[in-house]
Amino acid sequence: MKTLIKTNHQWRPFTYRTEVPAAVLEREFDYQDPEEVVDGFLCYRGTWYHLDQFMRTGDLSLLGYDGFHGDSFFSGVAIKLSSDGERYQVATVICVG
Repeated sequence: MKTLIKTNHQWRPFTYRTEVPAAVLEREFDYQDPEEVVDGFLCYRGTWYHLDQFMRTGDLSLLGYDGFHGDSFFSGVAIKLSSDGERYQVATVICVG
């Protein structure tokens, strides 16, 4: 199976919890302790994610990505972290063929 990775290679800063809409925090991240989780949020294509939702994977790490979050059986979102951990690059990953 062939893997298609779509990204614009732009580095973006993570969003702090105080910058995430309250409705999103209540709906998507109610399992987190607000005292412990301060940053690590990002919004990609209208969907909010947190770093704790990404899982390390061997196949994508060979391409420089640090984590993957599956959206379906054949697609997901990959993330690459900067060396200082303050910024990220994000990509859509699709298995085709």
